[in-house]
Amino acid sequence: MEMSNFDKLVLIILIVILAQTTYLAAKKWRQRTLKVARGSLLLDTSAIMDGRIVDVAKTGIITAEIIVPRSVIGEMQLLADKADHEKRARARTGLENVRLLQKMSGVTVSIVNDGELDRGGVDRRLLDLATRYDASICTTDFNLNKVAKVQDITVVNVNELAQMLRAQHLPGERVEIIIVQPGQNRDQGVGYLDDGTMVVVENARANVGDKLSVEIMRSLQTEAGRMMFAKKLAKNTSNTNERQKTRTNQRTKR
Repeated sequence: MEMSNFDKLVLIILIVILAQTTYLAAKKWRQRTLKVARGSLLLDTSAIMDGRIVDVAKTGIITAEIIVPRSVIGEMQLLADKADHEKRARARTGLENVRLLQKMSGVTVSIVNDGELDRGGVDRRLLDLATRYDASICTTDFNLNKVAKVQDITVVNVNELAQMLRAQHLPGERVEIIIVQPGQNRDQGVGYLDDGTMVVVENARANVGDKLSVEIMRSLQTEAGRMMFAKKLAKNTSNTNERQKTRTNQRTKR
């Protein structure tokens, strides 16, 4: 039986209503499963398992909303089930770190459902989210850091942050340091500050094993970290003479 014009009109209206209802339901579901505020801080697996982001958050300097994608949680869950003891322990620590962040007052942490992983993996999903919502990525992963910067995504690298927060010794400052090995040049000795910074001391090659008072002359930032160059202070002369005297006495006894 052929439909009347009225019946056709009613059918068209019903189809339009159904389409709009479906669209609104899908939009509402997506908003409920993926809420990322612009300017948020996305945490990747390496940053969470590293753990220092928890200490940074405790200081209160993180004002942006912290976002942990569900895919990152899933990756840590997979690692936590691995046979490798070290990976399993680090992944479980990472999951605990997420819980610690969620419990902090003054820190907003959200876990968003970013969907099923595709062939690009977790890193690809993080890059897409950062681009879409103008968010930053917090990571310690070298490759992800480089790729994000190529795509003009702001990266918060925990390693770089720790490096920049190290105590700075200015030229003219005096410190005590133990010379642990000869330097590359014939007259240099090498020691380290408490934070691991390498200090190259002029005319200290003969002082390996000695604790010297030195004066910082200049510093140099390299890809491997910060290096400092220093010179011995005059008051070390007596120490050197005493050391040479002890060696002479030992050779005499032999």
